[in-house]
Amino acid sequence: MRRLLIVLGVLLVLIGLGWPWLSRLPLGRLPGDIVVERPGFRFYFPIATMILVSLVVTVLVRIFRR
Repeated sequence: MRRLLIVLGVLLVLIGLGWPWLSRLPLGRLPGDIVVERPGFRFYFPIATMILVSLVVTVLVRIFRR
């Protein structure tokens, strides 16, 4: 448990340091993301982004599990 918390902490620090570059990625604006905008209402469902992030996390977990 201690090891997991340390890894998650380091990961959060790295994401925080890389945020200026990460915000330039088109995540959240991919072609499969659903956005409905009406006056006074905005619905956002990033389905393509969720699938992409899920694939990346799955690959990373399988690499580090070995």
